[in-house]
Amino acid sequence: MTTSTVHDKYNAILQAAIEIISEKGLHSTSISDIVKRAGVAQGTFYLYFRSKNALIPAIAQSLISVTMEKVRDKTKDRKDFPEFLQILIEEIYNITDEYKDVIVLVYSGLAIDHSMEMWETIYKPYYEWFEAEIKRAMDNKEVIAELNIPWTSKLVINLVENAAERFFIGRDQDITREQSQTEVFQFLKRSMLLER
Repeated sequence: MTTSTVHDKYNAILQAAIEIISEKGLHSTSISDIVKRAGVAQGTFYLYFRSKNALIPAIAQSLISVTMEKVRDKTKDRKDFPEFLQILIEEIYNITDEYKDVIVLVYSGLAIDHSMEMWETIYKPYYEWFEAEIKRAMDNKEVIAELNIPWTSKLVINLVENAAERFFIGRDQDITREQSQTEVFQFLKRSMLLER
């Protein structure tokens, strides 16, 4: 099997799992449902995943990869760190809205499998990418020099994701989406950015 074929089958299984688990829930989804939708043999499933629950960290990893790819693409031409933050917030809200069912699935699946400690491993590349962005902003004298970069990276990502999840998943919508995003941006601006 070529690397491309392996990657295609893995992605087909993962996408089928996301679709079916989102429709039926984790407990009501069988491995045979997943392989049927993916168009692969049942034995192929076990080449990539030891069980149905083993899909959850892979789904979480896939979601983080999608998020990073979209945010990187949208922020590559930004003019400064404040614009970068606004784009980051916008994209995280977009992704949370688009994938809210998958996010709920991942949270519940990781809790059931007692795999919450896997979050740090899954999020590590995301945190490290954002650390580099904060460092660049610090070098450009756009953010406070006293920031603890690794801690701030985790805090900002978690804060923005939590705000988006409260809005779309928790249905905490006493303000509009735009107002919610503005509140998050203003909070980060007051907390991190140097006045210009």
